[in-house]
Amino acid sequence: MVKSQHRVAALIYDDLCTFEFGIVAELFGLPRPEFDFPWYDFMVVPGEHGALRAVGGIAVGTNSTGDVTLAQTVIVPGWRSPSEVPPLGMVNMVRDAYDRGARIVSICGGVFVLAEAGILDGRRATTHWMFIDELQRRYPKVLVEPSALYIDEGAVLTSAGSSAGIDLCLHMIRCDHGAEVTNRVARRLIAQPYREGDQAQFIETAVSSRVVGRFANVFSWMEENIHQNITLARLAEQACMSERSFQRHFKQASGVSPTEWILRERVRRSQRLLETTNLLADSVARDAGFNSVETFRYHFRRLAGSSPSSYRKAFTGNSRGRSLPKLAGGTKTEAAP
Repeated sequence: MVKSQHRVAALIYDDLCTFEFGIVAELFGLPRPEFDFPWYDFMVVPGEHGALRAVGGIAVGTNSTGDVTLAQTVIVPGWRSPSEVPPLGMVNMVRDAYDRGARIVSICGGVFVLAEAGILDGRRATTHWMFIDELQRRYPKVLVEPSALYIDEGAVLTSAGSSAGIDLCLHMIRCDHGAEVTNRVARRLIAQPYREGDQAQFIETAVSSRVVGRFANVFSWMEENIHQNITLARLAEQACMSERSFQRHFKQASGVSPTEWILRERVRRSQRLLETTNLLADSVARDAGFNSVETFRYHFRRLAGSSPSSYRKAFTGNSRGRSLPKLAGGTKTEAAP
C-alpha cells in the first residue's frame, strides 16, 4: 500500500530570490523516477498578494492550488531584504504552520520571516554572513550561530547563504529517507551528499570519474576490501606501479593521498552503518576497517565534524521531542546511540 506523500510548500514573494527557490524546486519538486516510492508532493504558495516578480523582473505566477495548511514542511527560500519587515500574511502563514506541527525551514535571508514569526526565540539559527549582525540586532532573543552552514533545531531549520541551502535540503532528505537515497539525489545534482551543519569540516565527495577511469581496478579493489588492512604496497601492485610512482600519481589525480582517501571512504561507510544498523561503536569501527574504536572516533570527528553518537542521534529524533517523519521508502533505522 502506497503511503501518502509528504507535502512541501515553498512560500514565494515579490522580488523572489531565484537561486534559493530553485534549490527547493530542484530537490523537492523534481520528479524522481529512479525511486520506487512516492517523492515529495511539492507546492508553491504565494506569501503575499498582488503580481509577483523574481530577481531581474521575471514575472512569477503559479497554477498551484495547494493549501499551505496541508503542508508538513514549509520553506521560505530567501527574503528580498533583511531591512524590510515581511508582510503580516506571510508571517502568519509561518507561525500557523509551526503551531500545527509542520517543519519550518529557511534558506539564507528567509530566516528573517521565521524570526518575525517569533518561532526562533530561544533557538539557534543562522543566515548569510552578511546578514548576521542585522539578525542579531533586530531579534536579540534568537541564538545566532554566525559560522554554521545550517542549524537543525528539529521543528525549525535554517541555513546560511545560497549553496548552504543545498546542504540543508540534502540534510532534510537524509533525515527523511536515509543516506542511500540522499547519495543518489546528490549524485544527480552533482553535489556533496553530506556536510555537517555546525562545523566547517566535511568529507569531500568521491573522486571524479576521470580519476576513477585511471585507477578503476584500484578503486574497485579498495571498496571491496575497505574493511581490511590496506597497504600502500598492495595498492601499488593493483595499479602495476612502484609505490612512489603510485602515491605521486594518485595524489595528482585525486587531490588527496591514498591513505586519506581510504580514511574518508571508511568514515562514509561508518556513516551508513550508524544510520541503518544498531551496531555498537566498536562493531562499526571494525566493519568500516578501523583498527580501534579510538582511531575510528578521532577520524570520524575530524572528517564528519561530530562524534559518532551525535551523528546517530541526528537520525533518531529532535529537540522538540517528536520524531522526524519516516517517509515511504526511507532507510532510517531507530538505533541506540
